[in-house]
Order: sequence, then structure tokens, then C-alpha cells
Amino acid sequence: MIVTSIKVLAWIAAAAILTGLASWLAHWSYRRFLRSARRPASAALPREGPSTALDALFDPLERQYPGQNGLMTLLDNADAFAARRLSAAQAGRSLDLMYFIWRTDLAGWLLIDSLVAAADRGVRVRLLLDDVNVQGFDRVFLALSQHPKIEVRLFNPTRYRGHVLLRTLELALGLARFNRRMHGKLWIADGRLAVIGARNIGDTYFGADEGNRISVDADMMLVGSRVTEVSAVFDSFWNLGLSLPIVALWPAFKVNRGAFRRRLARHVQSPQSRRFLAQTMAERPAGTFLTGRLRWTDKVQLLADPPDKAYGQRTAPWVSTAITGILSSARREVRLITPYFVPGETGAASLTALAARGVKVSLLTNALSATDLILVFGAYRHYRAPLLATGISIHEYSGLTRPGDKRNVLHSKVFIVDGQQAVVGSLNFDLRSAFSNTELGLLFEEPELVADLTRMFDAATAPEQSYLVSGNEGALQWAVQRPGLPAVMSVEPEASWNRRVLSWMVGCLPIQSFL
Repeated sequence: MIVTSIKVLAWIAAAAILTGLASWLAHWSYRRFLRSARRPASAALPREGPSTALDALFDPLERQYPGQNGLMTLLDNADAFAARRLSAAQAGRSLDLMYFIWRTDLAGWLLIDSLVAAADRGVRVRLLLDDVNVQGFDRVFLALSQHPKIEVRLFNPTRYRGHVLLRTLELALGLARFNRRMHGKLWIADGRLAVIGARNIGDTYFGADEGNRISVDADMMLVGSRVTEVSAVFDSFWNLGLSLPIVALWPAFKVNRGAFRRRLARHVQSPQSRRFLAQTMAERPAGTFLTGRLRWTDKVQLLADPPDKAYGQRTAPWVSTAITGILSSARREVRLITPYFVPGETGAASLTALAARGVKVSLLTNALSATDLILVFGAYRHYRAPLLATGISIHEYSGLTRPGDKRNVLHSKVFIVDGQQAVVGSLNFDLRSAFSNTELGLLFEEPELVADLTRMFDAATAPEQSYLVSGNEGALQWAVQRPGLPAVMSVEPEASWNRRVLSWMVGCLPIQSFL
């Protein structure tokens, strides 16, 4: 028996050593590949040369409000699409874009068309995408890169694109590295206008697919001197050693430019695309839409994770740290909108401390019936009862839609403090955003804009949109206003039994740090 145990331990030790060696070799090989695949650094284009349409729009306003920055809330999905489409159409120098997801669906193709049209006019386009959601769609972005004015780079990409087994082995041996993702969303036009927030590019984020799931989302449009800081952040990610040109990953791939243009035209000219463009663009002329609802303030701060957070380094404060400090300054009230809520011990303690000193804390997150990530919900469920016991209010968004439609989902990331200042960005109140992903956001004070976000919170937490969760002697209850359902339920309302079981099972796993 002792001999057998020794043999088993020896085999386990040998396997661990071989796995460690293989991981080290894979890491060494990938680092060598990164160095060989990198391309020269580039920077945001200066405001020089002929005036562009965006220059003509914003120069008079910046002179009228010296030392201030213009902000606009983009809470309506059609407004958010129009801001991107119109700013691309008005751009004359550059478009610098950073996204976690860019889907090749109706809205995705329409915005690809905007990039190609701008590049055809001579606008330089730099598109940085996180690799985790690009795989399987490489051909589209490779085709974009064939345009002489467009470059596409992928953040932290896998090396083996067309080999399933090799890619699986690469991911398995480098899981810690590939777990770190670029989650920020950023759209910069001519260095004059920036859109920062939670929206990725795709139909669900702009309400482009009728009858399908729609995201309840929030972006901010920024105009003024702070855009220069935003451009510098983009440059820091663009020039990071982990951001590689997509063509370097497919050196032998050839693209038929004519076929790509014909495919693009088919998507853009489809009846669905023309109908969506008519709905979103007809009453939003660039001159009035991009300027008419701007509010000017000198209290705007960019929150940005340093790019080397992707290496696990902390050379500058992280956004999650800044958010904790902002929330701790609250005196009366904190409202949180986060689709995925896994605060960890530290985050839960910070919210509990707020409640303990009399601050009213209200949380809005997705209900089990609406969430698109049951894994995250499984981790979140452990925090409900302890937080409710401290007096914190919890609302779970139920995504009520028309019968037969897919249930909508909350995707906004908004923090409102004392009704006076707010943060809108890409950061969820979860451990992945805190420690693994790189995030972006805007902190600002402006009464009308904060009021917009407060109304958004109130609308989404209304009884017909959300369930109010409460605790009763350790058991949870949900207040429900739905035809045919009890007013109070003791299980997650409108969620199927298999979703309830799966979320419970996931909640038992030790994987919170990955969520």
C-alpha cells in the first residue's frame, strides 16, 4: 500500500512538473511571437491641416465654454447608434475605436460601412478589438485591414487561429494570460468627440433586431480638451505589446476586395438595414444632434485602467480603486446599476460600511429570468441575503417585453452618488472587472445629466420592470407585479426550473475570481 501511494504521488509530481514546463515553454514561445509580430507604434493625429466638419461644429462651442467639456447622455439605443454613425460620417482626419465585442450583424455591418466610407475619404482608421470575441469572424476584419487607410489590431490574441486543437492547447497552457481581457469601449472621431460607456457593437446594443433581445445601456459622448486624454489612453493600448495586427496572425491569408465590397453592399442595402437607418437617422441631422443636447461642465474626469493591468501590474491606480473611493465619499445615497454583481468580500464590506453610516444604498442588477450569464448570477446569489440584512435595497431587472419576444437584458454600468456626481463606463461591480479586465469610465458632475441617469434608474426599478428583493428571517422574497403571478414569490420569478438549478450549482463552485 505504501509503495503504491508513493508511485501515485510520483506520477502526480511528474505530471505537475511536465505541465509547468509546458506552460513555461508556451509562455516563452508566445513572448517571442509577440516581439516578432509587433508593428511600429502610432499616435493620435494632431488637430492640424484643413478644418473638418467636426472641427467646424465644436470649435465655436469650445470657445464659448473655455475650460469646460461638453457631455451628452446616450441612453436611447437609437441615439447611441446615431452618434457613432454621424461622427464617422463627419470625420475628416481619424477614427480610433476600441471594443470588447464587434458583431457582424445588421448594426455591426452598418458601422463597418461607416469605417470604410470614412477610409475611402482619406480618414485614418485604427480599430482595436479584444480577441476573445473576434475568433470565427477573422475574415471580415482581415478584409478591413486590406484597406490602405484601415488597420485592425487584436488585444491579447491567440496565435493559432485556424487550428482547433493547437488553439485549445494554447489556451489551456496560457489560461492565466488569456483570462485578462480588454473590456473598455471607446469611439473617437477626429480627436474632437469621444463616446465612452458600456455598449459594444451589435444589434442587441442598438435595438436593431426587432423581436430579439435588447440591451438597456448607457454611454456618454464627450467633447472638449478631455478628448486628448482619451486619445492618449487609446494610444497606450494600441501600442501595447499585447496588441497585434490581425494580418500578423494570418500572414498568408488573401482577401478578395471586390467580394468583400459586394458582401458589404448586400448587408447595407438589405430591407432590414434600410428600415433601421430610416428609423434611427431620419430625424437626427449631424449639426443639431451632435451639439444640441451637450451640457458643459468643468467637473469631468477620465477613469482608465493602465494597459499593463493586462500583465497583472499596478503602475497606476485601477478604475475599481477609484470607484471604491468615489462611493465611499457618499453622504446620503448611492445608486448602482451593474448587470453582473460579484463584489467579493472587499466590495461587499464597502457597501455594508456605507449602509452602516446611514447612506441609502440601492442596487439594480439582472434577475435570473433576464441575465445572459448564469455563471455570474450563480456567484451573485450568495451576496443577496447578507446585503439585504444591512438595509441595502436590491432590485432585479426582469426585462419584461412583449409576449413572444426575447427578454431584454440590463447592460448599463452606472454609479450615482448623492444625486450630484455619476460614473458611466464599462466597469461591472464584479471581481473580473476589478482585477482581470481593463476598464474605462467618465466621472462627472452636471445636474441635468445626473438627473437623466437617475430617471433611468427609477424607470428600470419600477415594479413593472424589476422585482424588489427582500429578506424574511433568512429566506428571500420577490415582490412581483405580473399578470397571473403571486404578488410575493419565494423563488426567482419567471425563471425556469433548470435556470434555477444551474445557478445554484454554479454558485457552489470556487470560481468567483473569474466572474
